[in-house]
Amino acid sequence: MAYDEYLADRIRLNLKEKKANFTDQKMMGGLLFKMDGKMLCGIHIDKKYGDSLLMARIGEAVYEKELKKPYCLPMDFTGRPMKGYIFVTPEGFDSEDDLSYWLDLCIAFNPLAKASKPKKKKS
Repeated sequence: MAYDEYLADRIRLNLKEKKANFTDQKMMGGLLFKMDGKMLCGIHIDKKYGDSLLMARIGEAVYEKELKKPYCLPMDFTGRPMKGYIFVTPEGFDSEDDLSYWLDLCIAFNPLAKASKPKKKKS
């Protein structure tokens, strides 16, 4: 199953409307959006849930509050949730206002986020 292209287009349009300087790249069957070289959000295909989820990097300051919403799940790839990252089910980003809310949280956290270390090139 491929990620939701319609959701990808909605995210791109929303980020352009916000004048965000972003890039996107395909990653492990999903799609990742980056801003200032740092992960902003993405689309993750969840086999257990059976749908594309919005992955949002919102930071630890709002993590606990947002996680209490019924359509939010902890981001958990390895059996240990990643603090500051959540998955949002489609019910949570169905409207354009809802999607915009999540992207605003991601953009607000981005200046505080640490960039991942660049991978060393193999010789």
